[in-house]
Amino acid sequence: MSFSPTAPRIDVIIPAFNEELSIGRVLAEIPAFLVREVIVVDNNSSDQTGAVARAAGATVLREARPGYGYACLRGMAHCFARPEAEQPTIVVFLDGDYSDYPEEMPALVDPILRGEADMVIGSRALGQRESGSMMPQQIFGNWLATTLLQVLYRARFTDLGPFRAIRAEALKQLNMQDKTYGWTVEMQLKAAKQKLRSQEVPVRYRRRIGVSKVSGTVKGTLGAGYKILWTIAKYL
Repeated sequence: MSFSPTAPRIDVIIPAFNEELSIGRVLAEIPAFLVREVIVVDNNSSDQTGAVARAAGATVLREARPGYGYACLRGMAHCFARPEAEQPTIVVFLDGDYSDYPEEMPALVDPILRGEADMVIGSRALGQRESGSMMPQQIFGNWLATTLLQVLYRARFTDLGPFRAIRAEALKQLNMQDKTYGWTVEMQLKAAKQKLRSQEVPVRYRRRIGVSKVSGTVKGTLGAGYKILWTIAKYL
């Protein structure tokens, strides 16, 4: 099956850094009937991530500046450069390491399609996690960040999961700025400040293919933790 032009326009943005072993599997499991365009942002990879993604049918953009937020912003710029009548209705963000289950995308966008939510977070805390898929520091970091979001912003989340969907107009309204590790928490706290309707749905999570650039190194873990906490404080 393929995307119908009469369906809601759902575009998927996948930031990817050195994911040549996983990106093809991610793309193969995205529901083609649901999605208009899949944009893989090759975030200055030194391997064949871009070539593999292009061969699998994705639109491939190159973002030479390293950083998760830089890659997401590059994908958004592509989506919103379309004429007004062709811009997406919903934007989905998904990682390229095969830790998420792309086939769960219909459940992620359903609350938005039913008019019940502006943003939906795929919660790994509410879903089933494969043993070893999240490091202890990730679990603690998610708990700390979501607790601070609730205390400081009255935002009830259980996860900062990367698998998420948001109405395109709401995404524009958030005026996203973060270039690196603070991207996910920035989106959630701004959604709370702007009183967007946010929901979570449980999603499964498995051990990624390859080594995590964040939790797989001490530098990455400390850098991500600092940036998330700094972002939460910045917008008070």
